[in-house]
Amino acid sequence: MCSSDLLAAKIAELGPFELITDGSELPVFAFRVRQDIDRFSVFDVSAALRERGWLVPAYTFPENRTDLAVLRIVVRNGFSHDLADLLLDDLRRVLPRLEDQRAPRHSAADCAGFSHGTEPKKVRRGVHA
Repeated sequence: MCSSDLLAAKIAELGPFELITDGSELPVFAFRVRQDIDRFSVFDVSAALRERGWLVPAYTFPENRTDLAVLRIVVRNGFSHDLADLLLDDLRRVLPRLEDQRAPRHSAADCAGFSHGTEPKKVRRGVHA
């Protein structure tokens, strides 16, 4: 089984990411795009990984910290080193495309995923209300 702290460390080594938590206490960790990166956001990373079949939620924190947007990975029982390597490979594959963007393409408003302290978007017949 892959440990969350090992996967977190490998993601941090990729360069554009900064760990918020390191997975050493719980099998979950959060990371963000470094502050000096302005071409893509955590929401862009989440969307790009979703294209590769991964569900890595990106969200902003609640009131008083809405300036902080993170990605969260939960390393469940049975998440193997091979699976971790596949995730890292896919993250490496999408980074060049994201780094070539002029500006972030996705924001918290675009995401239908997890968010703290806000009402979920209503979806009717595939259209966000």
